[in-house]
Amino acid sequence: MATDPLQPLTGEEETFLRTLGRVIQTVPRAMDADLVREQRLTLTEYMTLMHLSEAPCRRLRMSELAMAVDLSLSGMTRLVTRLTTDGLVERVQCEEDGRGFHAVLTAAGLARLEQAYPTHLASVRRHIFDQLDRTDLARLTPALQRVGIPADELPTSC
Repeated sequence: MATDPLQPLTGEEETFLRTLGRVIQTVPRAMDADLVREQRLTLTEYMTLMHLSEAPCRRLRMSELAMAVDLSLSGMTRLVTRLTTDGLVERVQCEEDGRGFHAVLTAAGLARLEQAYPTHLASVRRHIFDQLDRTDLARLTPALQRVGIPADELPTSC
């Protein structure tokens, strides 16, 4: 069975791919720098608290949280250990599976997230949305949704 030969990228495709790669690298770094400078909280810590705040019962299995934040399970374990030391998260053994653990957002963790939210919002606006207009968003959002993991596929268990 014959297969179609691979087509080289067009100039426009190559430019897009390189630009996307640059955005994927630079925007999180800039947002991390803003949060660390103003809140002494990394973007990864902020995203961990955010995902927990949005989860049912403000808890996620460690593996689900690691996937949501795009960390390895061992990396998430180290991060949750730091957040636990700071009183922002608790680790609780899973009732349905004695081998697993949930990360649970504490009241102090929610308060810390709320404190950092204005800095994160300003950073997101400055580095992303101030650079786009409504037409860009109307066309870009559906395109990126086709490429990325749909939100309805993210974990939602309590």
